[in-house]
Amino acid sequence: MANSLRGEVIKLYKNLLYLGREYPKGADYFRSRLKAAFLKHKDETDPEKIKQLIARGEFVIKELEALYFLRKYRAMKQRYYSDDKP
Repeated sequence: MANSLRGEVIKLYKNLLYLGREYPKGADYFRSRLKAAFLKHKDETDPEKIKQLIARGEFVIKELEALYFLRKYRAMKQRYYSDDKP
């Protein structure tokens, strides 16, 4: 049980680290916050609490993806549509 959760936590950390490369405040800022968040809960042993924390991390992944898609959408909209109202 613990090994499967450990693998999930490591996978979550790697995914967040990957997504943090494009964070608006910078990758270093994101990496330091991510590391602090994971170190804060490093001694957690309750499997249910760990699952809740993993679920929170997956929610953060979805929010980051939405943020990046919105940023890309706005950039594309600015490139191809003018703001001039006739």
